[in-house]
Amino acid sequence: MSQAETQTKKPVKTFRAGGVSASIWRNEVEQDGQTVVRHSIRIQKRYRDDEDGDWHNTDYLFPNDLPRLILVAQKALEFAVLHESDDEDLPI
Repeated sequence: MSQAETQTKKPVKTFRAGGVSASIWRNEVEQDGQTVVRHSIRIQKRYRDDEDGDWHNTDYLFPNDLPRLILVAQKALEFAVLHESDDEDLPI
C-alpha cells in the first residue's frame, strides 16, 4: 500500500463518547502463508483550542476522561474481536 493510500484509508468503525474516540483500522497481514485480518485501535481526544478556535486531536487525557476512555475501549475491543472471528471464515 502506498503512503497516499495509507493516509486516505479510513477506519472501519469509530466509537465516540464526548471528545474521546476509539477508531478501528482493518489490517491484512501475511501469517504462515495466509492473509489474516487484524484490527488496530487508535484512542484519541478531540478538543477546541481556546486561542484560535480550531479543533485538535491529542492522546493526553485528564482523569475525568477515563470513564469515556473505558467505554470506547470496551466497544472497540468487542468490535475487533467479533469481526476478527468473522473474517477468519471468509476468503480474502
